Order: sequence, then structure tokens, then C-alpha cells
Amino acid sequence: MPKGTTRVRLVLSDGGGFHNEEVDIPSASLADYDRLIDCLREDPEVLKRVHVDADRLSAAYIVTKGV
Repeated sequence: MPKGTTRVRLVLSDGGGFHNEEVDIPSASLADYDRLIDCLREDPEVLKRVHVDADRLSAAYIVTKGV
């Protein structure tokens, strides 16, 4: 995990099943939002790194918080 990032596990629905994806997002982005989902959907730095299909997103969890 690169320095200054936080690893997030996304749980996505997929044709009646679920699968996990892990992504790294800037730790600084998390400080600007009360909810992780808002950070994933709205933060410009996060959106540059990862596309989150909000219709398929079932859950999101912080796995490892970066420095």
C-alpha cells in the first residue's frame, strides 16, 4: 500500500452473487467526509483513481488506514 493511502474493500453485487475488490484511496480524502460512501462517490482525487459502480455497491469497509 503506497504511503498516504487507505485500503478500502468494496463488496459488489454481481448477477445474484457478491465479490470483493480492494482499492487504495488517498487518506487525506477521508478527512473531508463523514461517510465513506460519500468519499467514494464525490471526492475528485478518489474518482481519478477508481470508478465505483454505485448501483452494484453493497458495502465498503476500511481495511488498512494509511499514514
